[in-house]
Amino acid sequence: MTTRLKVNESSLPLRKDVKHLGNILGEVLVHHGGQELLEKVESIRKLAKELRETNNEHTYNQLKSEMQNLEKPVRRQVIRAFSKYFHLVNVAELNHRIRRRRDYQLKEEHGAQPFSIESAILAFKEKNLSEEAIQSVLDTLSLELIITAHPTESTKRSILEIQKRIANIIKALDNPMITKKERKQLDEELFEEITIMWQTDELRQIRPTVMDEVKNGLYYFDQTLFDVLPEIHQEVQDALCDHYPNFEWKVPNFLSFGSWIGGDRDGNPNVTPEVTWQTLHKQNELVIRKYMDAVNELMKKFSHSTNRVKVSSKLIQTIAEEEQLYLSSDRKWQVDKEIYRRKFSIILERLYHYGKSEKGYTNAQELLDDLTLIQKSFALHQPKDHQQKDLQKLIRQVQLFGFHLATLDIRNHSGEHEAAMDEILRKVGIVDNYKELSETEKMQVLETILNDPRPILLLNEDYSKETQEMIKTFTMIREAHQTFGKQAINVYLISMTQAPSDILEVLVLAKEAGIYRLHADGTVESHLNVAPLLETIDDLIAGPEIVETLFKLPVYREHLRQMNDQQEIMLGYSDGSKDGGTLTANWKLYKAQREIHKMASSYQIGLKFFHGRGGSLGRGGGPLNRSILSQPAETLGDGVKITEQGEVLSSRYLLEDIAFRSLEQATSTLLKAFAHISKDDLTGHKDERSKWENSMEEISTIALAKYQSLVFHDPDFMTYFKEATPLNEVGNLNIGSRPMSRKNKTTFEDLRAIPWVFAWTQSRQLLPAWYASGTGLTEFAQKDPGNMNKLKDMYQKWPFFRSTIDNLQMALMKADLTTAREYSELVENEDIGTRIYENIKEEFNKTKAILLEISGIEELLDHTPSIQESVYRRNPYVDPLNFFQVELIKQLREEENPDPELMNQVLLTINGIAAGLRNTG
Repeated sequence: MTTRLKVNESSLPLRKDVKHLGNILGEVLVHHGGQELLEKVESIRKLAKELRETNNEHTYNQLKSEMQNLEKPVRRQVIRAFSKYFHLVNVAELNHRIRRRRDYQLKEEHGAQPFSIESAILAFKEKNLSEEAIQSVLDTLSLELIITAHPTESTKRSILEIQKRIANIIKALDNPMITKKERKQLDEELFEEITIMWQTDELRQIRPTVMDEVKNGLYYFDQTLFDVLPEIHQEVQDALCDHYPNFEWKVPNFLSFGSWIGGDRDGNPNVTPEVTWQTLHKQNELVIRKYMDAVNELMKKFSHSTNRVKVSSKLIQTIAEEEQLYLSSDRKWQVDKEIYRRKFSIILERLYHYGKSEKGYTNAQELLDDLTLIQKSFALHQPKDHQQKDLQKLIRQVQLFGFHLATLDIRNHSGEHEAAMDEILRKVGIVDNYKELSETEKMQVLETILNDPRPILLLNEDYSKETQEMIKTFTMIREAHQTFGKQAINVYLISMTQAPSDILEVLVLAKEAGIYRLHADGTVESHLNVAPLLETIDDLIAGPEIVETLFKLPVYREHLRQMNDQQEIMLGYSDGSKDGGTLTANWKLYKAQREIHKMASSYQIGLKFFHGRGGSLGRGGGPLNRSILSQPAETLGDGVKITEQGEVLSSRYLLEDIAFRSLEQATSTLLKAFAHISKDDLTGHKDERSKWENSMEEISTIALAKYQSLVFHDPDFMTYFKEATPLNEVGNLNIGSRPMSRKNKTTFEDLRAIPWVFAWTQSRQLLPAWYASGTGLTEFAQKDPGNMNKLKDMYQKWPFFRSTIDNLQMALMKADLTTAREYSELVENEDIGTRIYENIKEEFNKTKAILLEISGIEELLDHTPSIQESVYRRNPYVDPLNFFQVELIKQLREEENPDPELMNQVLLTINGIAAGLRNTG
């Protein structure tokens, strides 16, 4: 627990901001709780800091005594004070990232900022890549990010909005040109915002509905993503034009966002077909409003007169025709010579009437055609080297967002499809008990149905409620395609895919809804990507065989031809880690990708791997650019799709500058990786890579045995987990619309990976993010004298291994076994608590020792001092929240009729710890 912090000069402005915000928070505390409240907070803070530095038992007893002697109302305020502090620190750190980016841009001698788009273009130049080769890279570049509503974003929307306003004030305070008076005014605004934050409830009083989650997701599109996505594309265009001015660059729409919110029905009974339809409407309403706002802004600028410029004759002709068709006399632009404003008036009218009358656009392509017509006309009188970037930005937005805003993925559990198929086939007399058939028999039945143009469905009312819901879901998808375009819902994901029949069942349901059709002449029409989700260790191992079986089926190959011979496959990081430990899961995921990629290539089928990474480390989380680099090099050309989980949305996309930087880093990484010129040569080391992979297989086997010996074979493990973490208390935190477990069961198998990781994180054990890795690596290193050098070599040269080791370091850094000891004492049976805790502690120390040796550093995260310092500085403020949590849970569990205020204070500690630990919350 002892802290050793190196001085990092670059963080001085950040420390200054944190101190400034902390001082204002202190003023707010005095105002609301008197000097006594501030003194209590300061006393606890200083003791916690001293305990970190000395690990002294006397200090520990003093701290515990100070906390235990607090009256309930004061204790609540102290907990809130530490929690609010973290919200302020989070804002300050975001602002410091913006500051560092500006610093790079202002000081040219620094060179291009690492992971900037310019750094990627400069790397092209260093490698003497031709313009044609770079254009080829751009044409294959594809990155899709899918936002989800996973319930670990414990910060309320109103708090996020306060944080955003505070961030804007801090940014303004950085301006060296502000006057003394302006600075005073900004400080007053800061005081006001921090006061509002203090006076705002941090806990949700009711559990959010799915539509609340949809609204929260749309907030990021509205506030940042709608503008930032086209700006990233423009940045690539500008950097290329700067460094390669003699080539006509065409930057395709390589970066896009989709969503699961309102479409993910796996284990969430609240996501109904009606809710999904409502989600699509909300998305459409937002994107239409954004287009109307953008057109109104363009109208202000496009005051050009035909008395002064020559415009396209086609534009003049279409305006004359369309004014008659779409505009009443009072809606026409009255100045005849202001030709562009006349056209924009028509566009506004057609946007307004979309979906309401025949005046409206029928699809986004019509809007795009209108904007392109204006652009071509504008080029007739605009200087050639000066683009009209506002118009180009809107064109890019329409290309990216269409009338659907974000592609909505639909996901459901394979068991739900099987149950529906079982009932449907029994009702029509095809098979009496489909569920009991062998896999071969199931495949034969499903193939026969897909090869027959006739439908098999009876009327809906002949089926159970669950099957009717399933049929309505597919009917809704067909209607969404007709109303919002096929991009509105493009992919149907099948969680817990364990056999080829799981995929064919969905294709049969799509056939019955008319999304998949076999015409009488034998031709096939298919409008929905069906994607398996491979999650558990067993499913990842079986994955290549499952997919190849499908590729061999003529009926499935016909479906794939309609998908341009592209197959999407989702890889689940959460359940694999829960099932086999993080090191084994990451290796099996990597291996499955390579094997499936190789097999698909032999069938000449393209793949897109969809990485279901969590925001937390125990669910595959970590920096976006590192996630990209950790994948097998050969799969990057297939396109990259990654989930952006609910808990990382605010840290990545709340502020426009941070959103830009996050996406810039990902784009830069992809550009370099695609061109095979990243710092670590992704295509090199082929001979060594085979040996490395054999080593990983060996390490993984050892780690899996260690992990499962505790999680599956220790009879007392689940008792420890439920009692030594706040698992049951987390269930009372209103942070998501989805239940904590599938089918509301309490078994390990049915427990979702999200509360599994969340509970371990709160107790500072973070077991899913690192456990068993130390045994795997250490035993491998000890088997042969040359193995340690091999591990060091792998760390230096293999991005996958380096990313794995670095994420393990982050997990250990945020874990704290001294604090975890407090939680182990919550276990009723003292022997169980002590025994399993000692097991975890021993593995922690073993893991830390081997990680330091492999990476050649003295302390965890020495190679990333900014993150290291952030964790060090946060720990003394997280510790009191952990101590409070343990004490309160102890009281809560002892009481037969618990005091609601006690539960409320536990939830406040959960909220505060999540804010304090950031990406592991």
